[in-house]
Amino acid sequence: MLRPSTQRYSVTRPLYSEDAFEDEHAKVYRKHKRFLQHVIQYFTCTSERAKNTAISLLPVIGWMRTYSIKDWLLNDILSGVSTGLVAVLQGLAFSLLASISTWYGLYAAFFPVIMYFFLGTSRHISVGSFPVLSLMVGSVVTRLVPDEGPPANITDFEGLTKEEQRILVSASITFLVGLFQLGMGLLQVGFIVMYLSDTLISGFTTAAAVHILISQLKFVLGLTVPGFSGPLALIYTLESVFTQITSTNIHDLVTSIVVMVMVLGVKEINDRFKSKLKVPIPIEIIMTVIACGVSYAFNFSENHGVDVVGKIPNTFESPIAPSLQVFQMAAVDAFPIAIVGFAVAFAVAKVYSVKHDYVIDGNQELIAFGASNIFGGAFKSLAASTALSRSAVQESTGGKTQVAGLLSAIIVLVVILGIGFLLEPLPKSVLGAVVIVNLKGMLMQVVTVPYLWKKDRPDCIVWVGTCLAAIFLGLDLGLAVGLGLELLTVVFRAQFPRCCVLANISGTDIYRDRKDYVNIYEPEGVKIFRIPSPIFFANIDFFRDKLKDAVGFNPLRILRKRNKAVKKMKRLIKKGELTLTSNGLQATCSMPIEESEDESNMEDLDMPTDYSDLPIQVNWNAELPANIQVPPVNIHSLVLDFSVVSFLDISALKGLKAAIKEFIRINVDVFIVGCDPYIIEKLRNCKFFDDEIKTSIFFLTIHDAMLFIHESHPPKTVSEKVSGSFQYQHVNSSSTSSGLTIQADMKMEVETDPKPETRF
Repeated sequence: MLRPSTQRYSVTRPLYSEDAFEDEHAKVYRKHKRFLQHVIQYFTCTSERAKNTAISLLPVIGWMRTYSIKDWLLNDILSGVSTGLVAVLQGLAFSLLASISTWYGLYAAFFPVIMYFFLGTSRHISVGSFPVLSLMVGSVVTRLVPDEGPPANITDFEGLTKEEQRILVSASITFLVGLFQLGMGLLQVGFIVMYLSDTLISGFTTAAAVHILISQLKFVLGLTVPGFSGPLALIYTLESVFTQITSTNIHDLVTSIVVMVMVLGVKEINDRFKSKLKVPIPIEIIMTVIACGVSYAFNFSENHGVDVVGKIPNTFESPIAPSLQVFQMAAVDAFPIAIVGFAVAFAVAKVYSVKHDYVIDGNQELIAFGASNIFGGAFKSLAASTALSRSAVQESTGGKTQVAGLLSAIIVLVVILGIGFLLEPLPKSVLGAVVIVNLKGMLMQVVTVPYLWKKDRPDCIVWVGTCLAAIFLGLDLGLAVGLGLELLTVVFRAQFPRCCVLANISGTDIYRDRKDYVNIYEPEGVKIFRIPSPIFFANIDFFRDKLKDAVGFNPLRILRKRNKAVKKMKRLIKKGELTLTSNGLQATCSMPIEESEDESNMEDLDMPTDYSDLPIQVNWNAELPANIQVPPVNIHSLVLDFSVVSFLDISALKGLKAAIKEFIRINVDVFIVGCDPYIIEKLRNCKFFDDEIKTSIFFLTIHDAMLFIHESHPPKTVSEKVSGSFQYQHVNSSSTSSGLTIQADMKMEVETDPKPETRF
């Protein structure tokens, strides 16, 4: 890299306004299609479009054509076996969060995976149950079918046991989540995930981890705690746990502690030596096998009252139709589940797509997960997404494509149909311990709070607000609060941007905030104002207020003062109390004369000053006769830097037009620089320009405008500064000349040619 101090550049070009630039450089005319033409093109079918559509809807066609059996198959087999074992354990564990029987969690590791194999665009994520989604589903399940008391008034519940009612609710929610996701995918609204920032997701998942941790205490301690839902459910759960703490099952507690210590220790070894380990040590599987053996050998269930997984059917249950009544009661809950499930899966998929250099399609991912959840919901599966830990296993063990995911589903199938009975003595406390251990990553996200507080406080507020709201109000309301806070921060940043006054870095064409640099000067009589955001209805008033603060006066107030002063002068001259002398106007009465009420008409005072009946040229910066007071204006030019203004709406356009006219009417020249050509075109279409505001006020750069101002208002000589006594000059009484003569000093450290060219 070359040292900056050795580099110089020199450019010689004409001084360009927007009009001059367009005259010299003709724009290419591009014909824009009408809406009807877009519709016709969208529905026009060709063989090429049909082929591309088929590949986009079935991505498996694209990557299977390039599948290398020799290089990839063995890796996919090893990855599929490892991922399948983890998926079995997590499926059993996460089903506890949904307050349903454990084996239904295995369905989430089978049915959705089959559908995603054909429709998904990510090659590395492991589709299946996700603890946050399971917990959100569980909150709806316990609300409609509580542990204590009658279930909700749903006719489809008639003749069903409580367990069957819960399965119906869980399956219906999963089906509805799939419908939401599929609908959004077909409508091409995959961009909606962009409204969930990393900060919001981090705060939300941390709160979900707290909920999951508390919900697993009853399994770790061997207690019977009813399920709670709604605001403050976490508090009620903790209250129930602590009131029964003396009834803790010691065998469950000791087993959980041993499992957690061992799993955490080995996971730390896996992380520290991951570069040397070809395959991570499957400690969760090992501890599960050991726990099953110990529980079976000592008959934990009957001898020590330990709650175990119990009988796992060695067959698939028949599919069921979802309940429309559950749809009606759970629609508000299902939509955030759909959004969170997709957002988490898309975020994980994006990480691996960047790492392995391939493209994922957000809309196709919505379609894939929607179809997967519809298919899974019909077979009583839990809502599916992905889990970072399970996806990490699939990728780190060498998985190349979703063939690994398909093989993991086959492993789950073998467990369900063949060896599921071996897991029957597994204590639920072990599953609870596995769930808690897997929360480490989400719980450790809290360490980002101090960093956010130092670097970006609005983001910190979003994180903390989302987390606290989700903890105390529930995950659904917490997500809504988080979205509200996030939108408020966006509005706040756009509505109250950091406006600044720019000045010139000496000897350059560079302009920066005058507060940030030492070797910087602001040309006398000129203000350069920058607003670093779009200008729209919400911030136009803020923009105008900041502009007034920057120039140091209110142009409308100045205009009204001047109009009142002119009316006074005309009236005084008419009455003979103000006479015209060789040195200007001479007042015969030193006492100011009060203005009448009709002179305060605001509509008249807001119009340009009328000098037609005044036989002089007024210098408003000089001392006025008859003790007339008008605040001075110390600038003759105002430059508005629009280089970062991306759009204007109609309300902002009207406000901007009014603001510019206020300055023009007090003889302050206004220039707009760096404006996007499309904004200028919009201004033309919206009749922004008139007799007062011309297109000539637009310049390409700040320096172009400054050089033009320098030519229009050259610096005064020393003799002009000394002799400038601001006297009222006598003019021909028949003259109708009007306007202001404003004199100001200005310094420009540039060279200009006689021709309108500039060298930097």
